[in-house]
This record gives sequence, structure tokens and C-alpha cells, in this order.
Amino acid sequence: MRYITIALAKGRLAFNSLEILEKIGISCEEIKDKTSRKLIFINEELKLKFFLAKATDVPTYVEYGAADIGIVGKDTILEEGRKMFEVVDLGLGKCRICVAGPASAKELLQHGELIRVATKYPNIAKDYFYNKKHQTVEIIKLNGSIELAPIVGLSEVIVDIVETGSTLRENGLEVLEEICNISARMVVNEVSMKMEHERITKIIKDLKEAVLQK
Repeated sequence: MRYITIALAKGRLAFNSLEILEKIGISCEEIKDKTSRKLIFINEELKLKFFLAKATDVPTYVEYGAADIGIVGKDTILEEGRKMFEVVDLGLGKCRICVAGPASAKELLQHGELIRVATKYPNIAKDYFYNKKHQTVEIIKLNGSIELAPIVGLSEVIVDIVETGSTLRENGLEVLEEICNISARMVVNEVSMKMEHERITKIIKDLKEAVLQK
């Protein structure tokens, strides 16, 4: 029996993902050791391998088959646009991707004016403004605190993840439009789904049941 490889997005999501996997009998004790320098973690009994990767890289590992399964946020899936199957919504890390800015920017969005949009998610922003709103915008990619952009005049609005909205409010910004809801999803390599259909389908089924019981 070959190993099934699972890529987890580093950080809090990885540990939340492991918790939900444990509920369906999939565990990996050595991955929890924060002092470990290992890159690959193995559950010999279940013939599973795990590795932690930067969230933005997880869809790449899955598309190319370096990982059979990945667990990553829907925001990353949309932004990366990789070819793979999205099979389970784990309901972890729920939040929204929104257009935000000062209240005065609301009008600019309604009248389809040419504006600048700062974001960590240029592909999601482009798809939303060009394909759904049919509004021409200039997209500026940033990596740090996106909220800063409209405050210092770099952009009129931002596209970013919003959990509670408190950071926006503290900086005089608000949600102007909602793009989509996001949460952690399980994704599967297209070839792996055929080759390991039975084992992967069982994991999917068990996970769906675990999510319903939460």
C-alpha cells in the first residue's frame, strides 16, 4: 500500500486541521513536536505522510501531485487558481473577503469609477471587479497591513479578509461590499482521486460526518 501524502497550511490552521483529522482516527503525534526540525512526518500504521507548507504553496503541491490531499483556506484556493478537486468545507477559520474603505468610497463603487484597489489577493480582486462588477480598477499588490493603503492615500479601497471588522473600525474604515465567505477546505489531486479512490473517498466521507457533528 502506498503512502497518501497530506499537505497542511502552516500555523493555527494546521493544528485545527489535525484536531478534526484526529476525530476520524487520523493522527500524527510527531508533527505536534514544536522542537522538531523534520519536514516530513509519517504515520506508519495508516500509511500516511504529512508535511507543513506555506498556505499559498499548498494548492501547488496538490495540483502537481507532490501531495495527494491538502487543507487550506478558500481564499488561497481562489487566489492560486490551481487544478484540483475541492471536496470538503471543514468550517474552520470562517471569515469573509470584502471590499473595505472609508464610507466616502461607497459612491465610487456604485458609479463604477476608475479607482485603485490595494490587496494581498490581486486575482480575487480582479475577478470581482472585472467579471462581476464590470468596473475597471487599478490593482496594487501589497504584502503587509492592507488597511494602511486608504489611510495614507495609496488606494481608495482594499480587498481583504475580514473576521470581526474591529481592525477596520479602529482605523475609520468599513466593509463596503462582500465578495465571498471563506473557510478551510480539503482539496485533492485529480490523479490521486482516481488512483486512491477508495481510501480518499473514505477520508472525505468521515470528514463530512465529523464537520456535521461539530
